[in-house]
Amino acid sequence: MKNIPIRTPEEIEKLRVACKFASDILVMIEPYVKEGITTGELDRICHEYIEKEQQAIPACLGYHGYPNATCISLNEVVCHGIPHPDKKLKKGDILNIDVTVIKDGYFGDNSKMYVVGEPSVKDKRLLEVTLESLYIALRTVKPGIRLNQIGKVIQQYVEKEGFSVVREYCGHGIGDEFHSDPQVLHYYADDEGVILQEGMVFTIEPMINAGKKEIRLMGDGWTVKTKDRSHSAQYEHQIVITKDGCEILTIRDEEIASGRITRFMKNA
Repeated sequence: MKNIPIRTPEEIEKLRVACKFASDILVMIEPYVKEGITTGELDRICHEYIEKEQQAIPACLGYHGYPNATCISLNEVVCHGIPHPDKKLKKGDILNIDVTVIKDGYFGDNSKMYVVGEPSVKDKRLLEVTLESLYIALRTVKPGIRLNQIGKVIQQYVEKEGFSVVREYCGHGIGDEFHSDPQVLHYYADDEGVILQEGMVFTIEPMINAGKKEIRLMGDGWTVKTKDRSHSAQYEHQIVITKDGCEILTIRDEEIASGRITRFMKNA
């Protein structure tokens, strides 16, 4: 945790481009998320869009042997769900699509939740709490605070609402490599006194379970599910620390329009 990169203005501009591409994919794919489509087809559409329309590289494809361009995590899958040509979406499903692109050597990473039709009351609340936990963390971030305050505010809010925070996976530094320091925990823990500084770039991506926090890794070596089979949700943004807060590099127009995070503007 001692060697956290401080990105130059030139690097941050390249990251803005990569992150805009990543967020555009999440917007582009939304109309396709319907009953009957397969997760494999959703991945194919994203993959083709990244390579043909954006002239970019899907960062997940081949990363430590991962077989697809995106991770698509359905219902009780916490993260790293592998898209499959036979896995059809059905009414009431909730799913996370996680996409990272490489453009001109720099990485843009984000994810969001989608719903097929109408979610259950419990799933709707799970999604609301998960998204708000991310926004609470984003409002907390500024230079001079300890890194572990991010996890503290997420854990306090999520547990107060009756849900649980996954411990085994975290946010991460990112720039001209996929993963770097710092590790951004979504629960409170000692972080060796890491202080946020202007120019740090990392993701915040809380994974929140409707039931207990425990998870299990499946036999494919990638898919992570809740141990009690409860549903899980995740939202992710990539940010850069600014002089008085942070800039959300992957912010989408729908979020600005919602008014929930009005202090964050694109290219601030």
